[in-house]
Order: sequence, then structure tokens, then C-alpha cells
Amino acid sequence: QVQLAESGGDSVLDGGSLRLSCNISEYIFTSYCVGWFRQVPGKEREGVAGFDTDGSTTYGDSAKGRFTISRDHDNNVLYLQMNNLKPEDTGMYYCAASFKLRWQPKCTLEPAVYNRWGQGTQVTVSS
Repeated sequence: QVQLAESGGDSVLDGGSLRLSCNISEYIFTSYCVGWFRQVPGKEREGVAGFDTDGSTTYGDSAKGRFTISRDHDNNVLYLQMNNLKPEDTGMYYCAASFKLRWQPKCTLEPAVYNRWGQGTQVTVSS
């Protein structure tokens, strides 16, 4: 069973940067949708950025222009580089994966689709 473990969360000041890591127990990049999600207090979990099985990327509106998703194929690690962080980025960040079925045209950032989740890593941005 695929297991995911996030790390890299921290407390930073407004405008700061962080890089989150997600260690994945096995190589899944060519068969699973993988992505980063966040849970902000009082709001529903939302998709931040994701990879499709062909290597294409998708970003949520909150991440465009500030966050970059990347991956290390050799070590099965998923990254999220976050720049120009704002207080509204504060929340628990999760990586997740979902086996891509043959009929799926494209991976999405809909949290309900994903069935493998890490435990999360906390990001706090203060002004």
C-alpha cells in the first residue's frame, strides 16, 4: 500500500519561503495522480498543485505564480516550493495520491478523488 509522509512545514514571516517534501514509499509517478492539498481553518480542503501521470502540472488559483511543484524520480519524493508566502497560506499541508484509472482523461485537484494521504505538515505564516 502506498504511503506518504510530509515534512518541511514551519513558521515563517509574511513574504518568506518554504519547501515541503513528501516521501513516497514506492515509485508511483507514472501510474498515480499526485498532489499537494491544504486545509485552512474554517475552510474545506483545497488542491494546491498536482502532477498528472504524463508529467504535466496543475495549480490551484492560490498557488499560481508563487508555488512550484516538482518531483525526484530516483528517490520518490514530491516537493512544493512556496515563495512569497502570505498569512492566508497558513494551514495544514498534505500530499496525496490516487491511482489513475484508464477512463480518467486527466488528473484533477479534487480532494475527494484522492485515497492515499500523508499525515500533513503545518505551515504558519505571520505578518
